Amino acid sequence: MNIDRIMRAKSVAVIGASKDETKRGFQAIKILKQEKFEGKIYPISLREEKILGLTCYKNINDVAEDIDLALITTPAKTMKSVLMDCGKKGVAGAVIIAGGFGEQDQDGKLLEDQVVSIAKQHGVRLIGPNTSGMINVHTNMNLVGLKDVPKGNIALITQSGNIALHLITEARLKSQKGFSFYVGVGNETDIKFHEYLEFLENDDHTKAILLYVEGMKEGRKFLQQAYRTTRKKPVILLKSGRSATGKRAAGSHTGALAGISEVSRTAFRRSGIIDIENADELFPVAETLSSLPPIKNNKVAILTDGGGHATIAADLMADYGVDVPVLREKTQALLKEVLPPNASVQNPVDVAGGTDADPEIFAKCAKILLNDGQIGGLLIAGLFGGYGLRFAEKLTFIEEDAAHQMGKLVKKTGKPIVLQSLYNFARPHSLDLLRYYDIPVYDSLDIACKCIAALSHYGSYLRTYHKKTSFIMNWRVKAKKEGELIIQRALSQGRNVLLENEAKAILHLHGVPVTSDRIATTADEACAIAKEIGEEVVLKIVSPDILHKTDAGGVKLKLKTEAEVKDAFNEIIDNAKRFDEKAEIKGCLVSRMMEEGMEIIIGTKIDDQFGPVIMFGIGGIMVEILKDVSFRVLPLSRSAAGKMIKEIKSAPILDGVRGKPPVDKKAIIDLLVTVSEIIEAYPQIHEMDLNPVIVHEEGMDIVDARIIL
Repeated sequence: MNIDRIMRAKSVAVIGASKDETKRGFQAIKILKQEKFEGKIYPISLREEKILGLTCYKNINDVAEDIDLALITTPAKTMKSVLMDCGKKGVAGAVIIAGGFGEQDQDGKLLEDQVVSIAKQHGVRLIGPNTSGMINVHTNMNLVGLKDVPKGNIALITQSGNIALHLITEARLKSQKGFSFYVGVGNETDIKFHEYLEFLENDDHTKAILLYVEGMKEGRKFLQQAYRTTRKKPVILLKSGRSATGKRAAGSHTGALAGISEVSRTAFRRSGIIDIENADELFPVAETLSSLPPIKNNKVAILTDGGGHATIAADLMADYGVDVPVLREKTQALLKEVLPPNASVQNPVDVAGGTDADPEIFAKCAKILLNDGQIGGLLIAGLFGGYGLRFAEKLTFIEEDAAHQMGKLVKKTGKPIVLQSLYNFARPHSLDLLRYYDIPVYDSLDIACKCIAALSHYGSYLRTYHKKTSFIMNWRVKAKKEGELIIQRALSQGRNVLLENEAKAILHLHGVPVTSDRIATTADEACAIAKEIGEEVVLKIVSPDILHKTDAGGVKLKLKTEAEVKDAFNEIIDNAKRFDEKAEIKGCLVSRMMEEGMEIIIGTKIDDQFGPVIMFGIGGIMVEILKDVSFRVLPLSRSAAGKMIKEIKSAPILDGVRGKPPVDKKAIIDLLVTVSEIIEAYPQIHEMDLNPVIVHEEGMDIVDARIIL
């Protein structure tokens, strides 16, 4: 159901209305009246006749007029009957303030499920429960009780009332920007993050969307919607809980390594979201992206009146992957005409005292820099705004004129300026003039750099949008009948783990080169298989109960003689029994010993929020120690597979070091894409680990494979 009628409600019923000034049922009515809500207010109270001059009703169904939205301030235990009444009335949505639901305990979760079921039966959409409320700032529909929320074009969707209070206070004290909407998502039982995105994408009052997220119920739908929304409007997100790892009892290396941080960060960025890691950067980045055009070519000029600021800013730009190119000779020549001889004009540009007597030089330099075709945006750092305070009062008027010039320059060139000033704390008029022209001003150089980098990252995303994934699993790859039989046989036997030879068989069905392995149930059988292979062999334990074979002493390498094979078989079986005396032991897998090469790992898992994800990295027994891996949400394109390979820290090793040849990257990309297709073909696969995969100059060998259903 479209949520427009809820977000732009023209009539609100306050259920649980009260004359007690400490109660939410009174405060909500008071602030709706004080802020002159454009719609109608209907207090619903069993006790009162009138509240603040408004007639009260015993039940919402006693109101003759239609009601769009109900603010429910009664306790959790009343919610089922209240929502039934709302449903009979035809209310579009309800904001449930009360806690005591799924966030509390199992009984609360049961109540939450019942409440959601009733709401769905009656067509009532829910915000919350356990929410601080919501505000449509432009219609003065304030269902939070927070006063003086500045009106503007940033929509704020958050799972924390305190974070919302912090951001709204920051906007009120430090900015000329404000908000179009605020929604406290609460437990996200019904209306999900992606539905708010869809609504805000088409809202004329909203220029940027700011999110604080602790967890998502439907992460993949959110990514799919973000992929569409970010084409039109920037989305800025801070995700908490980034340090939490996946399940501790992960059955695979991929499960152990796929923490919230790695998966969500890459997924958000691929969908065009500006991912923020520090809370103090959240509002400044949203303010910047809501005000200024994105940088189209990832090239930035830095203009300062001090060498220290220039150096720090250049370092931060490098950290953020933003190019600070050497300026063209023509541009440098024009700068030299207005700056003293000792000024640095290559980029960063240090005016070297050239602005002390004439801060208008900033505007002249800004014009030269933004008229350079290779420069996409400008960062100004230092004392601008404080020259009249520090040197001479007459400079104040010159700074104000320079601010006008820079503001007009942004509008004329379509290129952004972000400014950092040591005198921002004093709020000189020149800096307020910059804000009037939508040029943001910050105290912190770090934050200013983050903001200019966000403009560049967003511009880069828009430039390459068509190459990104839409995060839609279309299940275009058909499962092989033999593969389905392997999976069904395992499940029918009560196994959720495929044996290694079964996992390799599925890979082979889809064209993946795997070793030809056979299971030996006795030492003599192992010797006979090894003799047929005729080369050095490897023995590995085969047991659905032992996932990490090395940990159990279940692997023996480079076995040549019959005696070595026999001894290895017996030792592996003994080790396995000691490791897990209840383990079901099928025997040992006998394989040809592979040639040495670069060991990599490719794995998949089902992420709780985003569904199927894939991992690539340096493999072998050190994978969980080195953690040199990259992640993507599936499905995977060849382009994305190539980027995964480049992202790991050890990527240069794949190109060959110390005389070793480069490995076959095409084969790695082929395998990554094929694994993605296999996950599409067999939805029963929960986790897959291919580790190690030995990659050579040409081709590769999959030494070990594990599939968990």
